[in-house]
Formats: sequence, C-alpha cells, structure tokens
Amino acid sequence: MRTALKILVGVIILVVFGGTIVYLYKKSAAKPVKYETTSAQVTNIVKKTVATGKIVPRKEIEIKPQVSGIVAELFVEPGEIVKRGAMIAKVRIIPNMISLNEAESRLNRARLAYDDAQKNYTRQKSLFDNKVIASAELQNFDLALKTAKESVDAAENNLQLIREGITKRAGESSNTIIRSTIDGMVLTVPVEIGNSVIESNTFNDGTTIATVADMGEMIFKGKVDESEVGKLHQGMELIMTVGAIDTEKFTAKLEHISPKGVEENGAIQFEIRAAVVLKENQFIRAGYSANADIVLEKRDSVLAIQESLLKFDEDTAWVEIETSPDVFEKRIIKTGLSDGLNVEVLSGLSNKEKIKIQIAQEEEKK
Repeated sequence: MRTALKILVGVIILVVFGGTIVYLYKKSAAKPVKYETTSAQVTNIVKKTVATGKIVPRKEIEIKPQVSGIVAELFVEPGEIVKRGAMIAKVRIIPNMISLNEAESRLNRARLAYDDAQKNYTRQKSLFDNKVIASAELQNFDLALKTAKESVDAAENNLQLIREGITKRAGESSNTIIRSTIDGMVLTVPVEIGNSVIESNTFNDGTTIATVADMGEMIFKGKVDESEVGKLHQGMELIMTVGAIDTEKFTAKLEHISPKGVEENGAIQFEIRAAVVLKENQFIRAGYSANADIVLEKRDSVLAIQESLLKFDEDTAWVEIETSPDVFEKRIIKTGLSDGLNVEVLSGLSNKEKIKIQIAQEEEKK
C-alpha cells in the first residue's frame, strides 16, 4: 500500500514537472511574426513650397491736402464707394497774419488807385462830350480805369485766397476741398473734424486725410526663403488659404519676384507678388493674412507609395515585396517626384504587389 502511494506521488510529481517544462518552453519560444502590407496607388504628386504674407489692393492711394489748416468737414466714412473727384473732406485755412496784412494793404491801395482813375475818367469823359478833347485822349483814361479795376479784382481774389483758399473765379475748383483721385472704396479716414493737417509739398509728405483703394484688383504679397526662390518663376500658380475665410481657397498667378533679399531672423527672404483671381462679386478685405502654396512640380495620375516605406543603401532605394505569406524579398525601385509624404515610382513595382509596412503584434491564443 505504501509502495503504491509512493509510486502515485512520484507520478504526480513527474507530471507536474513535465507540465512546467512544457509551459516554460512555450513561453520562451519566439513569437510568430505577422506583417502588415500595402500596395502602390495611382495618385497625383504635387511638390510645393509655402509663402506667408497678406492680401492687399494693387492700387491703394493716400489722399493728402494741398493746403495746411483745420479739417472743417468730412464727407465719407470707411467702407464707402467713391468715384474719382468725389469730395472727401474740406479744410479750413488758418491764414498767415503777415501775408493777410499785406494782402489787405494791397487791396486798399488798389481801391484808392481805382477811385482816382474813376474820377479822371469821369472828368475826361465830360470834356470829350463837350468836344474839347479827342477820342484818342479819352481812350487812355478808359484804359487806366480798366487797369485799376483789374488790380482791385486781383487784390480781392488774393485776399480771399489767403483767407479761404478759394477765389470767386475758381468756383468749385478749390484746394480746400479734398477729392478722391481714383474710383474705389474708402479704407481708412485717420483724421477727425478739428484735426490740424499739413499740406503735401517737396519737404513734407503731408497728413493723410483718407486711403482709397480699388478692391476689385487684389494682390498677394509674401516672402519666400532663399532656398526656394531659385525654383520660382513668373506665371506659377499659387493656391492661397486665407485665415479669416477657412471655407474657401483662392488662386493667384505669380507676377513678381524681388531681385534682392532681405535678412529676417537670420534668414534671407525674397518678396513675391501674385495677382489674386477673384470670382464675380467676390470680396476680400484688405490686409487679410494668407498662406500661399506654390506648386513647384506636379505629376498627375502616377504610381506612388508612401515615402516611409522606402529603405536605402547609399543612393539605392528599395522596398520589401511579399512573395508568399509572411515571406518578403528585397526589390530595388526607381523613384521620381516626392511631396514629402508620397513618392512617385518610375519602375520596379506594380500596383498589384504587396509591400511590407510594419510588424504586427503576435496573436495570442487563449
């Protein structure tokens, strides 16, 4: 009985020991590896660079006064559409006291001369009527009277010009009325009634009364890094994304590349300018910030794979192709244009072949 019990215990120990050995062996054995695959796809490859900038009107004019003075009236507000010649503001002149005094004195002298000429003419006309003097002699006094009258008119106009900036003969042609020089929209009116303004002249740019722009012709102004500017040329297409209008993209044609770069934050930047293509009745506000994708190269409907699938031996590109389930071989391929995510496959691969992309986790059986 004891012998049978010992044999039973020994068998149990052997079974437990054997089971433990088998369990540990299975745990230490290499996990089966399964690979995920993908295949090449026909797609479009677009290589592009990005320029940052803003959208501004091609024609934006600052309206400045031709006389110095005080803003007496404003006839427009930002956002209004104006025609060329439309009144923007009226400036009240603050006359120079010395010039004003001289003009008043000149007018008084002209009036005295006119009164004297009028008396002489009246006296000589009476003599002529009595046939005492000839008509030729009267003609000289008539000319003197007219000349004196013209001097009075000139002195009056000069005084009015100094006081008000306008003469009676000028009518509406006054440099105290500031007018728009183009058709467009009023963007800003940086002055208010009562502000002092300075005239535009050789030595001073003058005070801006308003800015007027043609909002139907907009351009994109941006900057491109020196590493990319050599790839650009006039006529290239830009696809713009406007931060304030995230539901729509705009196109533009590159029309200018600056011949000189400017250093900004340690990098050389070149300014570019492109004409924005607007749809009918489409409106973009001036000053919107925008990013422009500049298409450097483009391939339509080409075979391509993800660039992350590529492996390299020096300058040789290759991928791993599945020849049978979970069995792969090295395949050298020739690549073309890349957009940073996908790369064009020129030869060595078809869209029916499967490419290894990554190792999947071992499937555990429970």
